[in-house]
Amino acid sequence: MSNSSSLNEFLLLAFADTWQLQLWHFVLFLGIYLAALLGNRLIITAIACEHRLHTPMYFFLLNLSILDLGFISTTVPKSMANSLWNTRAISYSGCAAQIFFFIIFISAEYSLLTVMAYDRYVAICRPLHYRTLMDSKACVKKAAAAWASGFLCAVLHTGNTFSIQFCQGNVLDQFFCEIPQILKLSCADSYLREVGALVFGACFFFGCLVFIVLTYVQIFIAVLRIPSEQGRHKAFSMCLPHLAVVSLFICTSFFAYLKPPHFSSPTLDLVVAVLYAVVPPTLNPIIYSMRKKELKDTLRKLLSKEDLPYVQVENFTLLRMCSEVS
Repeated sequence: MSNSSSLNEFLLLAFADTWQLQLWHFVLFLGIYLAALLGNRLIITAIACEHRLHTPMYFFLLNLSILDLGFISTTVPKSMANSLWNTRAISYSGCAAQIFFFIIFISAEYSLLTVMAYDRYVAICRPLHYRTLMDSKACVKKAAAAWASGFLCAVLHTGNTFSIQFCQGNVLDQFFCEIPQILKLSCADSYLREVGALVFGACFFFGCLVFIVLTYVQIFIAVLRIPSEQGRHKAFSMCLPHLAVVSLFICTSFFAYLKPPHFSSPTLDLVVAVLYAVVPPTLNPIIYSMRKKELKDTLRKLLSKEDLPYVQVENFTLLRMCSEVS
């Protein structure tokens, strides 16, 4: 019986069997990765530099873009490197680190989307109390809680997953380290602790989903009561980008983990993993920039400059950013 101490590496799923197709995979993922980096970096720069965007909604959007950068950077670069160097291997410690950061970003993003739903609820259903309920301290606390929930989930799942014994080899049917694929390699009697953690995680995610659904039910009821058509259109425009991002994120991730076992196959699992781990971080900047006029105008202003100066985004700390939230 092999355990975690004697396992030095895992073998990830290759996208293709030939070197030429692996190069095409590298080029495709490189284009997607650069698009995600550019889109999210532009949003971070625009929000940090434009005083008009220093509001709670854009503060949370800035956090979402940071999470998306970390989310896609956890899986895609390693996959590209493996295709370029014609290898499938990832070290044991590298796999543990990949799972740890993947869970941090995906859990924190889900928590942040829940917070953003509450922000939209307060803005539409309780506008007179918006400045009180969503002041700078409240924004910082809610964003910090989202990041902290991701960290706690990552510690819980990573610790439980890599404390089990492995006796089914080291081949993973996925292009990155994923907990369900890791559990397939475990011994029959050693994964119950992680199953318990997965049940806890599922309850957490379903709780957030119920909160988001109930929030939007109340939002839609309030919007339909607005007498003017222009007011209803403005209210829907405030919610549609967030609703689109939530739908994309939840539908792809839930299908990945809750699809019936008889639907499972290496090819389908690979496609679904790309849909929930690669597509959302790339499309989120496009969805928000298309529907938010202030953000669109700021991005157009930045891109229209002939000599766009390099902006040290790191100098704009989240605390300083939130201190200017109105």
